[in-house]
Amino acid sequence: MKFYIATDHAGFAYKSQIIDYITAKGHKIIDLGPDSTDRVDYPDFARKCAESVKDDEGSFGILICGTGIGMSLAANKVKGIRAALCHDAYTASMSRAHNDANILCFGERVIGMGVATSIIDAFIETEFEGGRHANRVEKIMNIERD
Repeated sequence: MKFYIATDHAGFAYKSQIIDYITAKGHKIIDLGPDSTDRVDYPDFARKCAESVKDDEGSFGILICGTGIGMSLAANKVKGIRAALCHDAYTASMSRAHNDANILCFGERVIGMGVATSIIDAFIETEFEGGRHANRVEKIMNIERD
């Protein structure tokens, strides 16, 4: 799998650990910033990641801020993006299985690194189920067209 990752200053501390974790699992990950803990605006980095995922079919994204809320809100403004805020492995798994999420969001101030890696594992290991869920995802995507 190919991932794009971005954070804000409140999610920066986890970024290098997440990059190492995903790379060790054999996946490709592209770091979209920031490069320090200097204060930045999360919408800028959420947009950068979401547009990268949108333009690179079949890729995925990971966004980390303090709570994950701001990143998920901003990323979901980009057409074609289904960014899911996840707090545990179950929500990550369901975001893929039922919602075909293409960006995973979580908060560094909300979860520990062990939970973060379990969320990532669930996201990677779960495939979209399709079927009745495909119709629902299509309805979600149609909202962008209205």
